[in-house]
Amino acid sequence: MITCQNVGLRYGDKKLFEDVNIKFTPGNCYGLIGANGAGKSTFLKILSGETESQTGNIHIEKGRRLAVLKQDHFAYEEERVLDVVMMGYARLYEVMKEKDAIYMKPDFSDEDGIKAAELEGEFAEMNGYEAETEAAQLLQGLGIAEEHHEKKMAELTGSGKVKVLLAQALFGSPDILLMDEPTNHLDIEAVQWLEEFLINFENTVIVVSHDRHFLNQVCTHIADLDYGKIELYVGNYDFWYESSQLAQKMAKESNRKKEEKIKELKDFIARFSANASKSKQATSRKKTLEKISLDDIKPSSRRYPFVQFKPDRELGKDLLTVEGLTKTIDGVKVLDNVSFTLNSGEKAAFVGDQEVAKTTLFQILSGEIEPDSGSYKWGLTTSQSYFPKDNSRYFEGVDLNLLEWLRQYSPEDQTDTFIRGFLGRMLFSGDSVFKKASVLSGGEKVRCMLSKMMLSGANVLILDEPTNHLDLESITALNNGLIDFNGSILFSSHDHEFIQTIANRIMEFTPDGLIDKQMAYDEYIQEYKLQKQ
Repeated sequence: MITCQNVGLRYGDKKLFEDVNIKFTPGNCYGLIGANGAGKSTFLKILSGETESQTGNIHIEKGRRLAVLKQDHFAYEEERVLDVVMMGYARLYEVMKEKDAIYMKPDFSDEDGIKAAELEGEFAEMNGYEAETEAAQLLQGLGIAEEHHEKKMAELTGSGKVKVLLAQALFGSPDILLMDEPTNHLDIEAVQWLEEFLINFENTVIVVSHDRHFLNQVCTHIADLDYGKIELYVGNYDFWYESSQLAQKMAKESNRKKEEKIKELKDFIARFSANASKSKQATSRKKTLEKISLDDIKPSSRRYPFVQFKPDRELGKDLLTVEGLTKTIDGVKVLDNVSFTLNSGEKAAFVGDQEVAKTTLFQILSGEIEPDSGSYKWGLTTSQSYFPKDNSRYFEGVDLNLLEWLRQYSPEDQTDTFIRGFLGRMLFSGDSVFKKASVLSGGEKVRCMLSKMMLSGANVLILDEPTNHLDLESITALNNGLIDFNGSILFSSHDHEFIQTIANRIMEFTPDGLIDKQMAYDEYIQEYKLQKQ
């Protein structure tokens, strides 16, 4: 168990949180959520001891081992991959090295023999003789093949290093596991393996993630950092989100028709009671949910952007024809004879690990670059708006405030009132509209680019990783906006929920060519699993 008592932290005049009193208990997985800048990562650092709180204290039960997912991917460049994993259990690795050093001594004494025997006993208690086997199993589960286990970390790709550090955190079954964005840079198989691992994990997990599907799969509780406090909710992310929206609705309507609201809450709880990610906890969670009253659910302070794409005209039958597109970049053929037809009403998700291929295709279709060979043709009724993965050219060196920046993309109404209204939808209000476009954060730039797309009136949207840099609130708003959009979409994303709820067609670039399936993402993954068996 890990207990927080009156924990508080400020940075200058900014209060991140205060008087946080919370207990994290074994067997549960807690999703720590909150708006960008609320202090989620900082709170994890306080729990790990990396940062000190200004008030209060953190108490971890004696003898409990805490593991943290490291963020520095280049910290172990000269170390063997297997060793890096075993370093996750610091005492075990220390004992292993110490006893090996004793056995290597040329003048091995009786004292050395006694010390070695003590170390062997401690090593056995920590299950040290299975350490390399366990480390190898973790690596293989995450997709690091056996031939890489003896290599140095410097020889691995960036995503490989991420997986090794994740295996390091999981190694040795820590009593408390702290993870900040563990699914970043992971492929589909690695994410699924991690989900399964955490669902079966018996100890305490506290995780920060922007991946809603991941939070729904693994979390038994949501720890909501809001109003400078942390409130615990039983259930997964969807339960928290829907209960929060319900609370806001009830708060606006006060106690009017309270009986109807109580019935709505009971129906809502009954629907979620069976949605347990860990079956053994389903019964206790159901009992806890049934005890929730109207007063237990508080409206969130978080603000959601308003994302709505309105096409200026309807799409005709002919949308897009692609024939034999080929493109080589820096000597590497990233597109090889790609052909497909997109029809009206289709929302196609481009998935998989071929990032450059997806981006290159979108750049060609948006007219930014030319193919080496092949052709594409947009239908006469189509108009396209493009969201690039790298939006820096729209902002760097631009000496315009937000009002001026967005005005240049408004084809008709350029009045301050109209532009301010659009910026207000994207959470830029008051004097914030006079902020220079060149100094915006990553998330603010994305919201500006989405405003630009909304003004375009396009009936075809091309989006390359649009959820990058966005917080959960903005991701949810964009997700809902694209679900409601009655045009067609071509997009790439690593957000499972985003793809599943928007796409009706899945396309994946593979070494063997383009896989093209008219189906939902979950169906595609299920088919993918069956093929791997």
